[in-house]
Amino acid sequence: MSRFFVERDGETRVRLSEGMELTKSQSILAVVGLAVLFVVPDIARLTSLSFQAIHRGILFGLAAVGLNLLLRHTELVSFGHAAFFGVGAYGAAVLASHFNVSSGLLLLLGGVLAATTISVLIGYFVAGYLDIYFALLTLAFNQVLYAFVLQSGYFNFSDGLSVRPDGLNPPTLFGLQWTSTGYDLILYYFTVVVLVVSLLVMWKLVNSPFGRALDAIGQNRTRARFVGIPVEKYVWVAFVISGIYGGLAGGLFALLQLHVSPEPTLYAFVSGEILFMAILGGFGTLVGPVVGGVVLVYMLVQAPFYVEYYNALTGLLLLAVVLFLPEGILGSIPKIGTGLARRRREPELFREDVATIGSSLRQGVTRAVTTVRIIVFGVN
Repeated sequence: MSRFFVERDGETRVRLSEGMELTKSQSILAVVGLAVLFVVPDIARLTSLSFQAIHRGILFGLAAVGLNLLLRHTELVSFGHAAFFGVGAYGAAVLASHFNVSSGLLLLLGGVLAATTISVLIGYFVAGYLDIYFALLTLAFNQVLYAFVLQSGYFNFSDGLSVRPDGLNPPTLFGLQWTSTGYDLILYYFTVVVLVVSLLVMWKLVNSPFGRALDAIGQNRTRARFVGIPVEKYVWVAFVISGIYGGLAGGLFALLQLHVSPEPTLYAFVSGEILFMAILGGFGTLVGPVVGGVVLVYMLVQAPFYVEYYNALTGLLLLAVVLFLPEGILGSIPKIGTGLARRRREPELFREDVATIGSSLRQGVTRAVTTVRIIVFGVN
């Protein structure tokens, strides 16, 4: 075998680096995914797809990848990740508005540093808590930041801050002042590169001894502490890494939107959406949160043009995922593929599926009729 291919468990795998190997199907999916990402601007130009919505979805998906480090490996649910996304965005906006920093990369760096600082502080206080207490504490810190920014003249209250250093043009990227179209394209491809690097870093991280220690903490904190893992310290570090991903996504969001306000970046509902993105795409996978981010943001941006009660779509989508795709979109693909392959071999299974669906519907109607009868007549 060459240095790029290894034989493992009876199948040939593609080796990207030491310890990083992909099966054939994973390699094909990765190549197809990358190709799709790079041709999105062309597809959007030829179709009615919203390029801006897809770009925003990728950024929120990147924040969800960071949150997924806590959710998947330490089994901690954060309801406050918009704090890091918003601080990352405001970090870039403050540098542009108050200090006239014109370099996009410096603005992004400032946003990441601000989010890192906040995540270090919040992580210090919440790392020792579990379950609902951890979730509520993260939510509380998120709300404190939101209220502080909303009431502060330095952050221009609810109107927010511009990310145009001279008040007119967007920041420079790689030392050049681009046209509006050129700026959007360069920023998009830069986002794709950041996303790929971030995913590779996360992959290395979760497959390292540190990642396995986080898995042990998620399974049983007491046992992890018993075998010598400094639990609170590891959770704190994971929390900070998670916050850095949120800050990175928020900083890029500020460069994309060129204006930052509290509602779309720091509000508690944004935290809920980031959590939902991880679940929707498949929190058991590495790339699932990105898929969930693109799907949910695209739906939230485009649905108001087609549906009057578009807010209900989020709830219906969540219900559909919980009931029919509990492992998320990406996480369910292998199971769906196996099920379809089995039904091709055994067509009689389709009849059983139809019978199962019919039975479930009949039971649902019966329960509904019983409920209505009790409500109207007071008895069954």
